[in-house]
Amino acid sequence: MSSEKQKINILGDFLKSRRERIKPDHVSTVGRFGTRRTPGLRREEVAHLAGVSITWYTWLEQGRAVTASREVIDSIGKALQLSSEEHLHLLRLANYSGEGESYPNANEIDPEIQNIIDQLSYPAIIANNRTEVLAYNQMASEIITDFHAIPAEKRVMTRLIFTDPILRKQLANWKEFADFTSGVFRMYFDQKAGDLWYEEFVRQMCKESEEFQTLWRLHDVQQKKAIHYTFDHLVAGRLYFKLNTFDNINGNENLHCCVFTPIAGTDTEQKLVHICK
Repeated sequence: MSSEKQKINILGDFLKSRRERIKPDHVSTVGRFGTRRTPGLRREEVAHLAGVSITWYTWLEQGRAVTASREVIDSIGKALQLSSEEHLHLLRLANYSGEGESYPNANEIDPEIQNIIDQLSYPAIIANNRTEVLAYNQMASEIITDFHAIPAEKRVMTRLIFTDPILRKQLANWKEFADFTSGVFRMYFDQKAGDLWYEEFVRQMCKESEEFQTLWRLHDVQQKKAIHYTFDHLVAGRLYFKLNTFDNINGNENLHCCVFTPIAGTDTEQKLVHICK
């Protein structure tokens, strides 16, 4: 199957998942199409709200190659009550994002980048869009997990969040972070239709973690953003961070730096100083 065909199928699956999520009593067209037997909206209702034919919308959900203008895609997004993140994801799947990838997936970084994060007194990692950790400083290994002890091919943050028992035990807001991680990873996965690495990784993760599998089936997507990270460190006690992400390292769209910055008003920074001694 071609990558374009896979992308069309992913678009259809995403639309279906958003349609089934909507509570019918939140939409004014309820009751126009007979007795309701399924959760969420019917295809007829979405088509009516978006101003398109039911046949055309059905084909779109079924993954058929149909032509849709930007205005029609916007109308469907509005009908499905998509969030701004979900709407942007929909546009990308329909090839209307206006964003191209000028770089292939990054698998390594320049030594100078490692030197930069080594100078930081806060935990920091460099990762690619697969969430593979390509570089990390000593503080990251002290606080997040012992990256030194993890083989490079297993050093994937999405995998570690769901399968590393020590990291999970110490991450106080694990559920929030797991939702965020799976949502960001789903966004990249959908946009990389046909990429064998992503497909094999998801298959393996669904075998290793029922919680990942459950979240994956929701088709929820999220953009990278600042998120709080509450950590119960075995030695330092409770630590409070904001995870700040810096994208496009040296113009490379597939590289980003994550810095775990202590939250002001907590004693986290003082505890980090103690750990460094």
